[in-house]
Amino acid sequence: MYVRVVRFTDVSAERIEGLLASIKEADGPPPGVPTTGLEILFDQDQGTAVVLQLFDSAEDMRVGGEAFAAMDPTETPGTRASVDMCETKLELRA
Repeated sequence: MYVRVVRFTDVSAERIEGLLASIKEADGPPPGVPTTGLEILFDQDQGTAVVLQLFDSAEDMRVGGEAFAAMDPTETPGTRASVDMCETKLELRA
């Protein structure tokens, strides 16, 4: 599995609520994004968010990353601070 990890700053609770509502209304990921999953982590005290976008392959992650990078900044939770393109090496869950 591959994970595109995006960190945002300047994130408000209202912005997260709006983003979550938009995602729930959508019929799936944005066009051209072959993602297999999504996780959004929000630290209200710091005003930051981390978005984990899951992909089956490095190529899918590259294609999805291009589509996300081209998005209008108003469709994101805040100011994009960093983007990491990672391969999952270990996943443990209880």
